Amino acid sequence: MRQIKKVLGITLLSFATLVPMVGFSQDKTVETPDGKTITQEVLNRGIENIIREKNIPGISIAIINRNKLAYHNVFGVVNFETKELVTEQSIFEGASLSKPIFAYFALKMVDSGVLDLDRPLYEYLPHPGIAPESQEEYKLITARMVLAHQTGFPNHANGKPVQLAFTPGTDFMYSGEAYQYLAAIIGMLNGVGMGKDMNDLFQKEVTEPLQMEHTTFVWDDYLEKHKVYGHDTELNPTANKPIAGRWSGKTFNAFSSIHSEASEYAKFIIAMLKREGLSTSSFDAMLKEETRFSEDNPLKKEIGQTGWGLGFAQKKRPNGNMHMHTGNNHDFQAYAMFIPEKEYGLVVFTNCNKMPIFLEEISKILGEQF
Repeated sequence: MRQIKKVLGITLLSFATLVPMVGFSQDKTVETPDGKTITQEVLNRGIENIIREKNIPGISIAIINRNKLAYHNVFGVVNFETKELVTEQSIFEGASLSKPIFAYFALKMVDSGVLDLDRPLYEYLPHPGIAPESQEEYKLITARMVLAHQTGFPNHANGKPVQLAFTPGTDFMYSGEAYQYLAAIIGMLNGVGMGKDMNDLFQKEVTEPLQMEHTTFVWDDYLEKHKVYGHDTELNPTANKPIAGRWSGKTFNAFSSIHSEASEYAKFIIAMLKREGLSTSSFDAMLKEETRFSEDNPLKKEIGQTGWGLGFAQKKRPNGNMHMHTGNNHDFQAYAMFIPEKEYGLVVFTNCNKMPIFLEEISKILGEQF
């Protein structure tokens, strides 16, 4: 029965991908990172072919040219079983795309004098779960180290004592746990908890100025109506509501709980390209290579990343220095990148685990290795 559903799903999905683009004329062109142009009609057909051939349920995609939104479209379905179509109002999980926009938020706190980028964090708020053998070294940790993944914290401690993998500031280890520690400090410094009040502060500082109306770290009424379903590896729909043991919907998870879609998240990427909303020194700090990967680092060997700034990974590309981040909650995946030298950006959200496949295929159309 599941195989029959898959066959029917493929047939219906090929029809569902023929979603008209809203807000852009079909004869407009889109620039690629190397300066070539393609028509939006050709791009639409290419994306339709990818999601049909690779069996991808839904996509929201935006392309930035010359620091402006040049293209936005949605394809596919909210739910692979019901075949409800994705719309421009549909919201996806951004997963770790939470981290770069949280870094931007943290640097807002630096610019306002609330947070010092290089003051040891324990002086603001001692961490309650550090293992005894790491008690002294953890006192070296600063906000800069958190945002550049230099703390030595594990990605997730899962309630266990945090034991540092190295002396803070001397190496790289990707850590959502450290991001949440910094978020707790920002909440404390502003007199808010790690729930709706923290999200309200984030929206006041970030999403309201950038006009990202429906982007949120916590559950709300708009998500209740517009969030798409995720899908497992067999394309069975997963829950599109908060579920016990994963995310309550009430907690501001700085590392993973952002919800958005491509055209809204693109507004943040445009702010990065145009250097809007932060001081010059904060933008310089975000985009500087804070961590340089060694030749044997798996991120460099397997993915091509060369280092990390404050919030974004970095790749040296023929078209310029790419700043990028991925998001992976397994049944949702997301991707964002920008190349300042080319005033170019790409944002993609999908409701399954096939983002690497999509990026490989869209690279053939856009002429850039994402």
